[in-house]
Amino acid sequence: MTLLPVAEAQARVLALGRPVDGVQVPLHDALNRWAVAPVVARRTQPAADLSAMDGYALRFADLPGPLHVIGESAAGAPFAGAIDAGQAVRIFTGAAMPAGADTVLVQEEAARDGATLTLGGEGPAHVGRNVRRRGLDFHEGDVLVDVGQRLTPARLAVAATGGVARVAVARPVRVALAATGDELVEPGTPGDALPESNRLLLRALLADMGVEIVDLGILPDRLDTLTHAFATVDADVLVTTGGASVGDHDLVRPALAAAGTTLDFWRIALRPGKPMLAGRRGDMAVVGLPGNPVSAFVTALLFVRPLVAHLAGATQPFATVSRALLGEDLPANGERTDYLRAELRDGRAVASTVQDSSMLRTLARSTCLIVREPHAPAARAGDSAEILMIA
Repeated sequence: MTLLPVAEAQARVLALGRPVDGVQVPLHDALNRWAVAPVVARRTQPAADLSAMDGYALRFADLPGPLHVIGESAAGAPFAGAIDAGQAVRIFTGAAMPAGADTVLVQEEAARDGATLTLGGEGPAHVGRNVRRRGLDFHEGDVLVDVGQRLTPARLAVAATGGVARVAVARPVRVALAATGDELVEPGTPGDALPESNRLLLRALLADMGVEIVDLGILPDRLDTLTHAFATVDADVLVTTGGASVGDHDLVRPALAAAGTTLDFWRIALRPGKPMLAGRRGDMAVVGLPGNPVSAFVTALLFVRPLVAHLAGATQPFATVSRALLGEDLPANGERTDYLRAELRDGRAVASTVQDSSMLRTLARSTCLIVREPHAPAARAGDSAEILMIA
């Protein structure tokens, strides 16, 4: 059976989901969500010509003076009149320029004796120096945030400055999480049974995306129980972990089928994470992740986060790939795309010695994943490599 390439699998996973409806929310509730309508400025910034420095507003043609200081302009308390030839107004950073003034002489280059002002240094090099012109940042009607852009702190700030109080974003994507396996217990349970960590891991991976979590808990390896849970859950995305391979107790695939799920693909050319599956039940996208926690982490990073971002309106849902120099040699790669846990040491990516997909401690120590394409040749220390930052 030919394994599905990662990029093709990612595209097919995105196609399984249905973008969710948009809602209007206050700016303070919009952090890290995606705009589903343009955020348009309702005012011009700055709304008037402003001083960029503390100093004196004057006419450039009147320099080097002397000039007569006739008043003061401060932020929120502008000078009410206008200046004529030979006049200046004391002005402070952010204050409105008086009518008639076209330049600001900074106070360090000014010499003042009472109301008389003269040039005390080199002075401004040209007309308009130290003035922030009206609309320097943006004008009323300008698009401040495009559809599909994430509402970062800076984008929320520019929206607020643009006079916007509410923005259109997708409603929270409803994500159901289910761990499967008779061997699993909740963390803190006495005894030697395996504490289940994948639901916590997935919650943490999605925490910055404003999702609504439906926790289905730990489901036993029983076909009837799994089928009922999968058939009755109400979510935009169902994410399962474990039970997706070919063992006698791997019942996720038959349970999904019995619940009415149409399987799109199973198994991809990925290490770790080969037995991942994806499909759809009605309008709900279904992603079955491996049970090994490192495999679950990598597949969630590559598939679940982009799917949720896509449903929430993101135009660029995938994680940004960067580059780093390798700190050590790497052997040639096999037929699957490999994501090696690694640390950045002195700016170089050093892969962990052991890459077993059950080893969470290695993942916890890692700050990035080194991406190795299928059949990549051996690499030497100092070669450039693609990385995904994870910490």
